[in-house]
Amino acid sequence: MVTPLTAAGQPDLASFERLLREQEEAGNGVLILGSTGEALNLSPEERRLIVEFTMSLNLQVPVMAGVGGHHLPDVISWLSYLETRAIDAYLMVTPLYAKPGREGQFHWFSTLMDFVSRPVMLYNIPGRTGAPLNLETVQRLHDHRNFWSIKEASGSVEDYLEYRRASSGAVMFSGDDVMLPDFVAHGAAGVVSVAANVWPRETRMYSERAIAGNLTESDIALWRRAAGALFVASNPVPAKAVLAAEERIRTPEVKLPLHRNDMTSLDLVRHCSEQVRDWYRVQASESVTEQADAPSRREN
Repeated sequence: MVTPLTAAGQPDLASFERLLREQEEAGNGVLILGSTGEALNLSPEERRLIVEFTMSLNLQVPVMAGVGGHHLPDVISWLSYLETRAIDAYLMVTPLYAKPGREGQFHWFSTLMDFVSRPVMLYNIPGRTGAPLNLETVQRLHDHRNFWSIKEASGSVEDYLEYRRASSGAVMFSGDDVMLPDFVAHGAAGVVSVAANVWPRETRMYSERAIAGNLTESDIALWRRAAGALFVASNPVPAKAVLAAEERIRTPEVKLPLHRNDMTSLDLVRHCSEQVRDWYRVQASESVTEQADAPSRREN
């Protein structure tokens, strides 16, 4: 989930509820306060506000909370708070900037995982953290009582397969909409998505069809263009820009060091958005036709 902001840079809860309800209607689980949610740019008070507000809505879908940073007491304090709320799972990213090695990562994650009582998804995104999730660390953690899954966002099928082997077959998710068709061919269960902020129902259909092996080459090409368009500037600048243009959030504001003016044109994203929605209408219509034809096929 993106974190909508007012013109003054404060969380815009009315817009946030609209987005959360869109995900609920689509049947998508939600991740609050991940990197797309600008969690590290929000104050502790703002992050708690986002959690309190989300939980107050009693969404009928799972809620995961992001856990990041590199100062252990601060992260433990954040987890102490989250443990008092009905969060379903945690997304724990490799510590930022410090580039810890095998031992540092193992003791970091094991300390955090020992502390909590909910399932943990480990997150590999070396392009943001500066260091990949260590494979030996994964091997040592895969039997931990709270180890659940891995979000793989290196952009490499080879890396994905290495993590799958190291985790002894843990649940695997693509951390990149573009890579989902490649990863589901090797057992990925789904995607932790940026595109779903803009196209909730459409991304669910894309994911379901990818997992079922029902995407055509033209479908895959379309989604590669569309998901790629959401990264023409640093995430979540493009997603917020198009959501604001569609009046689904009130402003495209982001927190510094991000800036909305890094999005110089909406043309590409708008074009892709039209194509994605056209694709969804066609796919949904075909699904209705297939369901209507099913009884007659059974009778024959």
